[in-house]
Amino acid sequence: MRSLIVKRTPDRRFDNLPEYAFMPRYCQLPDACFGRLRMHYLDEGPVDAPVVLLMHGQGTWSYMYRKMIPLLVAGGYRVVAPDYIGFGRSDKLPETEDYSFQKHVDWLVCFLDMLQIRDATAYLFDWGGYFGLRIAALRPEFFGRLVLSNTMLPQGQGGSGREWFLNWREQQFALPKFPQGEMVNTGVVEKLRPEIIAAYDAPYPDQSFKTGPRRCPMILPIWPDDPASIANREAWQKLAGWTKPVLTLFSASLGAGSLGPDAIKAHIPGARGQPHALLDPAGFYIVEDRYREIATRIAEFAAY
Repeated sequence: MRSLIVKRTPDRRFDNLPEYAFMPRYCQLPDACFGRLRMHYLDEGPVDAPVVLLMHGQGTWSYMYRKMIPLLVAGGYRVVAPDYIGFGRSDKLPETEDYSFQKHVDWLVCFLDMLQIRDATAYLFDWGGYFGLRIAALRPEFFGRLVLSNTMLPQGQGGSGREWFLNWREQQFALPKFPQGEMVNTGVVEKLRPEIIAAYDAPYPDQSFKTGPRRCPMILPIWPDDPASIANREAWQKLAGWTKPVLTLFSASLGAGSLGPDAIKAHIPGARGQPHALLDPAGFYIVEDRYREIATRIAEFAAY
């Protein structure tokens, strides 16, 4: 019989992380298998200010937003940034099979309900968009505006994107240790300092703490008969009626082809006429390369 005991990263692992002096906050999420799971999040700025929600991607946790948060708070916003279950300071589940695309969606919906988030400006990067766009179709009241970077709603489409992803997944799992900080470092223009890479790795004292990150490449809906692909296609159709404002801020290197923003801009009515931008220079982890410009554009977009 397998263990049902979750792992929690010791608090000392988060002491004195560079550029990350935020108060940790936690909520308890109900879970059918584990009873309750502790999700960590940051909540900075005035409690009655308009909310900017920051959702992270693969290889990262709320640490990625350490430079954007003070800028957005200074602009008059309340900033909320969760760590997904299995990431950052949130609980880590014992087995990789304990995670699924649907479970992540359910956990995040529960989190947003617990915090009573409504009409937020959501910044969705990478997996933040995979989950966030699905949630937007399911519970549109959470979001008043969407800002999307280097993301999409995966629906099991074929083509070069699937082939690229399968090759990438094989390469990552062939490494002696599943990367996190190094994954981010390979996806930026200006390489990270060693202490920043170490901070990205802080939540994972050893490989047994990486069940969440290791599972993400396996639950990405890349086949059309995947249950998550089916549900995401239904969500995509609902987003064809989404008229709330949608802004894309993609890396210029992803501007063309299946990984670019064109499908989003063509499909979602709220994206029409918005001040979209392709940022350059910027690697995949665009927040590390262009945090100041992204924060400025989010604040301006949220203000009108």
